[in-house]
Amino acid sequence: MEPLLNSARAGFLLQTKRRYFLVGSNHAQTKHRVLKIDRTEPKDLVIIDDKHVYNQQEVRELLGRLDQGNRTKIGQKGSSGLSRAVLAFGIVGFVRFLEGYYIVLITKRRKMADIGGHFIYKIEDTTMIYIPNDSVRVTHPDEARYLRIFQNVDLSSNFYFSYSYDLSHSLQYNLTLLQRPYEQWSSAASSTEEEVHTQSKQDSFDIFEDEGLPTKGERMVYGLYNEPYYKYVWNGKLLERVKDIVHHDWLMYIIHGFCGQSKLLIYGRPVHITLIARRSSKFAGTRFLKRGANCEGDVANEVETEQVVHDASVMSFTAGSYSSYVQVRGSVPLYWSQDISTMMPKPPIRLDQADPYAYVAGLHFDQMLQRFGSPIIILNLVKKREKRKHEKILSEELYRAVVNLNQFLPPSHCIDYIAWDMARYTKSKLCNVLDRLSMIAENVTGVLRTNCVDCLDRTNTAQFMVGKCALAYQLYALGMIDKPKLQFDTDCVRLFEELYEDHGDTLSLQYGGSQLVHRVKTYRKIAPWTQHSKDIMQTLSRYYSNAFSGVYYTSSFHPQLCSVLNRIYF
Repeated sequence: MEPLLNSARAGFLLQTKRRYFLVGSNHAQTKHRVLKIDRTEPKDLVIIDDKHVYNQQEVRELLGRLDQGNRTKIGQKGSSGLSRAVLAFGIVGFVRFLEGYYIVLITKRRKMADIGGHFIYKIEDTTMIYIPNDSVRVTHPDEARYLRIFQNVDLSSNFYFSYSYDLSHSLQYNLTLLQRPYEQWSSAASSTEEEVHTQSKQDSFDIFEDEGLPTKGERMVYGLYNEPYYKYVWNGKLLERVKDIVHHDWLMYIIHGFCGQSKLLIYGRPVHITLIARRSSKFAGTRFLKRGANCEGDVANEVETEQVVHDASVMSFTAGSYSSYVQVRGSVPLYWSQDISTMMPKPPIRLDQADPYAYVAGLHFDQMLQRFGSPIIILNLVKKREKRKHEKILSEELYRAVVNLNQFLPPSHCIDYIAWDMARYTKSKLCNVLDRLSMIAENVTGVLRTNCVDCLDRTNTAQFMVGKCALAYQLYALGMIDKPKLQFDTDCVRLFEELYEDHGDTLSLQYGGSQLVHRVKTYRKIAPWTQHSKDIMQTLSRYYSNAFSGVYYTSSFHPQLCSVLNRIYF
């Protein structure tokens, strides 16, 4: 699928007094679509998508006619024709508070990664444009407050999109989806020429993929349009009003989290390592304010991290070599919280509701089984031995929940549970923490779900070690190295460690308000003294962020405003 609003010539929003016209095109600027938005409705959103595909000459003539038709005669007051409002790279969505609708557009982007010729962009800037014109606007005194609250969500902070790659799904899912229409087209085609044509269409990802597909007799092979996985989509509510009205080429789904890519040469062969972290939009919120799980099985700080390794010398999905590995982090799936009113560095953990049948944990792991299949492996890094029960409360309850659930699962599909007190072994001189994590990683044969209390420092280091082990097997499977082993002091692992630390810092800032406190170097015990002082500062920063900023940020929200934001985003 080609970009709708391409990088060479950005899409643009044009305006008259009565309408907005949003023009989008494919990458080659040979096919265009036009969206018409009515500005005379004070509160309703009226959008017309004629579904027509314009060529360059047709769209130029259309815009010319619109310009001439909206110019008033000499001596009359009125419109000056068609004028350009803004350049845009995509539609984030449409939102309404107490007055009319706004359209949210991406006005600046930055390329972050390239997977098989599919570019992944980070949103750098957006703009909100009020749709109704001044003559029909119905004002409300609280509109500015709602707008200000909405704009507190900084869309330039780690939100990502792609025109041609579904970021809400894994590489495996996207490649499986890719092969289905290709197989259908190949079976429907009756000649070599048709097969070549089909292969060409598949490689080009034409935005207008539903046109001109091969037929055999009365049989029609339709293009396959993929539905995103809405759990990881952050603008789903903003597009809900229009998704059944406009052509799906206009719909661009955004994820929140992290995306980074490292490029290296292995024996002269270019290799790209891409890390994509998808943060769940369900039960989202900051540390202490969101803990545990909700009644639907969605947990706090849930992030799906995927590392994609591919041979960059071949840019085609159908002909290239690709490998992917997925890990998950998330809060312990129980009804629990921490009371932040005590102003303690570690507020006491409390179980808010008894769940003797592990209902909420069952819902959570059922979601994982549906998405990934079995086995699901839990790596629980929470403390098991404490003089005064704190983290141990969660460890005991999680173990009980898993034992309860495994009673009802076939032996081949049981949840694997690994409990390892990482903090305790870090203080011990008898055990190397990273060696122990490497041993655990070597035995992982499914999707690993890692958690500590916050799912930040310990979790990120554990995920790095598992990812490092997986990376060795990925490179080995791609024929890049002779055996599935990677040593720490190599350029490949160094770049991968930097990528994972950027990933950890970003996720930590989003949930905890500070960067990582304990890093891989901390657990390797090779961190310089300057690093220890930085760790102390990050600890203080995290404490301040959660003890003060988070509290006042939440209390400043009027309950009704929170309700509106929940409807918009979650």
